[in-house]
Amino acid sequence: MAPSNSAAWLTSEKATPLKVETAPYQPPSSDELVIRTHALAINPVDWAMQIMGNDFFPQLKYPCILGHDVAGEVVEVGSSVISFKPGDRVLALATNGGFQEYVVGSANLTSAIPNSLVYDEACVLPLGLSTAAYGLYMEEFLNLQHPTYPPQAKTGKTLVIWGASTSVGCNAVQLAVASGYEVFATAGTKNFDFVKELGASEVWDYKSPTATADIISALKGKTCAGALSVGHVSTPEGAVSAEDACLEIVHQSQGHKFVAMALRVPEKLPEGVMAKFILANEMDNEVRGAVYGNFLPKALKEGKYVCAPEPMVVGKGLESVQEALDVQKKGVSARKVVVTL
Repeated sequence: MAPSNSAAWLTSEKATPLKVETAPYQPPSSDELVIRTHALAINPVDWAMQIMGNDFFPQLKYPCILGHDVAGEVVEVGSSVISFKPGDRVLALATNGGFQEYVVGSANLTSAIPNSLVYDEACVLPLGLSTAAYGLYMEEFLNLQHPTYPPQAKTGKTLVIWGASTSVGCNAVQLAVASGYEVFATAGTKNFDFVKELGASEVWDYKSPTATADIISALKGKTCAGALSVGHVSTPEGAVSAEDACLEIVHQSQGHKFVAMALRVPEKLPEGVMAKFILANEMDNEVRGAVYGNFLPKALKEGKYVCAPEPMVVGKGLESVQEALDVQKKGVSARKVVVTL
């Protein structure tokens, strides 16, 4: 007999608040698993889907369950899943909506977590990790060599990450360093030490009007591996946008003239420079296996991968998800809003 399930439903387009009601228990397909959620995290795309609706997300069908990031305990596995078993502690990217008690995840977008790692820390990773990995490793993007633990030997190349204290940026810094790349990053001044602790060798203030020129100058004599533009929802007055800054940096530097973008791609690109928008849900199996299967479980077990940004728990239970969405929408810095179940 299937367990009873409940979810925080988006009942209709742009409806608020989310409504907690019963939900069907979805069994896994052959390559999936079911997770009993113990903690879930909020991403900007989650509240954007709620308030923007089909204007920006035409794929949404109502009623629906939002959410991507979960951590919890495996309760059921599909027939072809051999890497996990019931009782395993995991983090995962939800495939059927993360704001519910029982979540389905793809086995190759799931990672085992050690007993030393609490669920509210683990759940901050999946979407940020997947987005960063897609931009860094997919062949048609930056196509970097894959991460390993222990880390890869130094490549002698430098990657630029604009917006390193964001969820995507925190993961990108750590992945790039584990792949053997030096990292030049931007962040707010109060997050400089934090970003350097993650592995960046140099950090600039993204608000500075000279940040672009300063990074170009620092790259002289180096080989640039390209750039990852994460950026911020808004650009401070007088500061260049993340996208334009990264395009100019790779244009003026020696190396791979490509920018992977987590935000918009400008219509006009500098001559010789390419840029593409990241769609993390389309990451191929080779990259999924390299990150979620081979690298992350080992790095987490050894305590060498930081679950960042730091979780900020705002409530317990699915009834707290709407409050969590509202808190995230107001803006947080170097933190990720989390709800425990």
